[in-house]
Amino acid sequence: MKQPIKVTPTIRLKNFHPAFCDDADKEEIREKTKKLCKRIAEMHDLLYANADQAVLIVLQGMDGSGKDGATRSLLEFVNPLEIETTCFKRPSVEELAHDYLWRIHKAVPRYGRIGVFNRSHYEDVLVARVMKLVPDDVWQPRFEEINQFEKHLTENRVVILKFFLHVSKAEQAARLNARLEDKRKNWKFESADLLMRAKWRQFQQAYEDVLNRCSTPWAPWHIIPADRKWYRDYVIARVVVDRLEKLKLTWPKAREDLSKFKIV
Repeated sequence: MKQPIKVTPTIRLKNFHPAFCDDADKEEIREKTKKLCKRIAEMHDLLYANADQAVLIVLQGMDGSGKDGATRSLLEFVNPLEIETTCFKRPSVEELAHDYLWRIHKAVPRYGRIGVFNRSHYEDVLVARVMKLVPDDVWQPRFEEINQFEKHLTENRVVILKFFLHVSKAEQAARLNARLEDKRKNWKFESADLLMRAKWRQFQQAYEDVLNRCSTPWAPWHIIPADRKWYRDYVIARVVVDRLEKLKLTWPKAREDLSKFKIV
């Protein structure tokens, strides 16, 4: 690809184009995405059968970047009973009574499952920072705390795949307007989205810091061009399939000698 996906040291978001699609054919890419998503389902069956490691997919992005849509596409063919998804909203009273990673650790998928975080622990160095919900000396140490938390998870057989859905300000405007104009999408609109949009520049800087300071060998970040939904879904699916195949999963052996059994 002409535009890199995996984050390398010291990136600038202005060098990544949200509408990038490598001049690909839309229908051809959709067919490739479908095949990749079916492959994810096949490998998830192996993951579930072995039940000795988990896969955590983290989706971050501005409002309207497509976190819900990407999740639907990615896991379309996976048994829904074997998926663990969490959408992190404003912390509850109980969650605020604990450290900020408490609610995150509780939601980490069990072994044998794929889990998806729609937003995540990174909200505590994004929204908490930009909206000044906590002082600087509270959120600044969290970068390293998060790195160590993710290292702990990977050392305990949780594969972490992190995706920043990079949407342009113009495309976000179009998607937010669609929520206002289409009665079927009215329920998605929240005035708080406009408060976040008003601080677009600050959020872009905050995301740059997240990508530069928290893309590690054990939990790398991937920047996904998100203006074109069909290309966004393809790139995410390709990364997930590549990582799952590197696990080299095989069917586990039977726990007993099956030759002595006969069912009549």
